This record gives sequence, C-alpha cells and structure tokens, in this order.
Amino acid sequence: MNRTKILRLIQSDTPMNAVCITGWVRTKRDSKEFSFIEVNDGSCLKNMQVIAGNTLSNYDDIKRLKTGSAVTVTGNMVASQGKGQKWEIQADRLHIISLTDDSYPLQKKRHSDEFLRDLAHLRPRTNKYGALFRIRSELSYAVHKFFRDRGFIHIHTPIITGLDCEGAGELFKVTTLDLENLQKKCGKIDYTVDFFGKEANLTVSGQLSAEMFALALGDVYTFGPTFRAENSNTRRHAAEFWMVEPEMAFCDLEGDMALSEEMVKYLTAYILNTCQEDLEIFTKFVDKSLLSTLENIANSDYIRLPYETSIEILKRSGKSFEYPIDFGKDLQSEHERYLTEQYFKKPVIIFNFPKETKPFYMRLNDDLKTVAAMDVLVPGIGEIIGGSQREERLDILESRMQEMNLSQEKYWWYMDSRKFGSVPHSGFGLGFERLLMLLTGVSNIRDVIPFPRTPNSIEF
Repeated sequence: MNRTKILRLIQSDTPMNAVCITGWVRTKRDSKEFSFIEVNDGSCLKNMQVIAGNTLSNYDDIKRLKTGSAVTVTGNMVASQGKGQKWEIQADRLHIISLTDDSYPLQKKRHSDEFLRDLAHLRPRTNKYGALFRIRSELSYAVHKFFRDRGFIHIHTPIITGLDCEGAGELFKVTTLDLENLQKKCGKIDYTVDFFGKEANLTVSGQLSAEMFALALGDVYTFGPTFRAENSNTRRHAAEFWMVEPEMAFCDLEGDMALSEEMVKYLTAYILNTCQEDLEIFTKFVDKSLLSTLENIANSDYIRLPYETSIEILKRSGKSFEYPIDFGKDLQSEHERYLTEQYFKKPVIIFNFPKETKPFYMRLNDDLKTVAAMDVLVPGIGEIIGGSQREERLDILESRMQEMNLSQEKYWWYMDSRKFGSVPHSGFGLGFERLLMLLTGVSNIRDVIPFPRTPNSIEF
C-alpha cells in the first residue's frame, strides 16, 4: 500500500478508510487494552495519533516501542475522541521497521540549542528544527519564484575560482598537491604543477561571474554556497553559507535599492502566509514579538539614509557603543540595530559609503569620496543585504584597482566587459541564513544551517 503523508491527512475534511502512514514514534502511552502512539513523518509539525488495540497480533512488540522507533501503520482514519487532534488512525496493522532503546538522546524534555548542535544528524527530528528546515525549504522556493515572476534568468556560477571577489583574502584554497611533500619554486609553492596550473580557491561570491551574464542576458541571479575562511566564532558568521545574488543590466543604485526592498518584503510576507503552523513554535518558544517584527518588515516603507547622515545620528544618540563610530568607519551590528530597532523602528537602507570601506567594483560617485553602495538593515539582525551599482567606466575601474593593489592581469576578463558594450548595472547579495534568522527569531547562524561549518567544527 502506498503511504500518505500526515500533512495531507490532517488537512482532510473527511475521514478516510484504509490509509497507510510511515514515520517515527514521538510518544507512546499504554493502557490495558490500547496503546496511544503519536507518529510524525516530517511533513508537518503535527503528529498523527494511532490507536493500537491489544487484538493486534504483535501487540506485545508494540508495547516495546520507544521514542524514535520507526513504524508503518495501516487502518481507518476517523474523528478523534480525544482533545488536541481532529483525526486519529485506528490501526488494523502496525509494522515495526526499527526499534530504538533508552540511549536515544532525543527524549520528551526540551533540549538546548547547544546540546543539539552536537547532534546535528538527529536534531531535524525535534519540533523546532523540523519546523525550521521546512521553512528553509519554503524560503528557497520563494526565492526562485520571486525572480522567475520578474523575468530573471537563473545561472550557476563557479564554486572553484581563481579570484577573490571581495579582496579580503579570507579564502579556502583548493588543491590536488601532496601537502606533505609540497613542491616549491623560489621558496614558494609551485602551483604550476597543480590541477589548474595556478592557485584556486572556494568562492566568496558569485557576483563577478553573474555580472558577465547580466551584460548578456539582462537580469540574472545566482543562488548557491559561498565560503569564507574568517576565523570568527560569532553568532552571525559561518565558513559555509548560502547567498542570493541578482545582477541587473541598465540598473542604477535607485533600482538596486528598490529591488532589495521589494525582495525582503516579498519573502517575509510569503513565509508569514505559507508557514503559519511552523512559525508558531518560534513565536511561542523563541521570540514572542516575532510576528509583529515580521509584519513591520513586510509592510513598512524602508528608510533610505545616506551613510554620512547615519553617522551623524549615531554620534548624536548619546549611546555608549562598544565600537566608537566616525565617518570612514564600518557600521557594526550594534550601530545597525540601534538605527533599525530604536531610532527608526523599521528597516533602513544606508547608501553612499566611503570608498575606502568598499570593494573596487563599486561605482565611484561624483564627490570622488563615496561609492554607490547600499546596505539593507533590519531589526533583530542588522545588515541582511549588501549591494551596489557596479563601476562600468573602464578608466575609473583601472584606477580603483591600482589604488587597491589588485592585479589587472588576473581580472582581464572582467576588464574586457568594460571594453565591449559596457552599461550601467547593479546587484546585491542577500545572506540566506541571515534571512532565516530574521524570519524565525533564531539568534545563532549555526542553528539555521543543516550542518554548520565553523572554526574547529566539521564533525558531520
């Protein structure tokens, strides 16, 4: 018999005969004549209650079931006589697929996030993490739907690259060289004998490649994993994370900011409307103000604020920040959250940053001091999007690269795009995990990635 997912059964308006479910036992309680078994198959937050009577041929084995055991149940779905559920299944047959024992680590009590991080292979079986990763799946679909509905073309950019997009140098190297017997040339590693014949890294961004396709196909986006070897043990950083990166031809900074605001609003509203049941667990146990925060993000008009003005507001605030702020310094999380949570009480888009704080590819403004960059800041998280209008003028791009000591030889193909049909174009990067943190109220990036990669942590 083909199994039916519990989500479909729970959503049914009428009872069904001869249904089959498979799943894992969440709880079981026995009486003299019956066992009441809660079964979950991962399709939704709710369990299906199964009534197994002592007339079943294997009832003695059924009484041995413990939390985490896997079962197949066939029977009729009828209106539940108890509270808390609409339907239950009266089992005609209960087949035990596998039994757990008392060593199963996920028992009835609530477990801390720290405890569950050491059990990343099991934590999706808990209510919280099952809900979180269903939301992650829906959010991924919503990203593709957002761009498809607006005529964007999805492209796959390289994970292995020879360039450092951001220029920060925090890269993971990719090599086939024998690390115990490295061949050196003039005291340095000889990459000419490596697989690619030159140094290769895991990408920190698909942006530069996406720009090339935007200059041919118009509006494109890439959505994939990125990597940074930044030795930061903070709640907001991971070595492997996912980025959503659109690039738009014939688009200036205003258009870039407009699309970024539209996207954050759309994705927030989508999850509010689609994942109500799974969101409940986060509003109940993680952040009781979560829904009001998300409704604010989905429905507000975002403040647009020049960087210079944001610095003036922060300096006049009277707040004693851990990181002193002045013109020319990067905004820290505490500054971003003050602006969004206390001063404006809504999302803020800051634009026109000092050129010294931003990468070479951002368009130089007429004041020659700032670049056409923008960051989208949201309550609870701070920066969630970073983007810019790209520098399309070859002479200025060359000058900026010289200022930053970047090899134009390595970026020859990027420079070519400014020689042949260059146009104004813009793009941004949305941190997928940071968006998940926003949507669920979860405060640590390790808890929104299936198997987090952080310093000294690669167990799974």
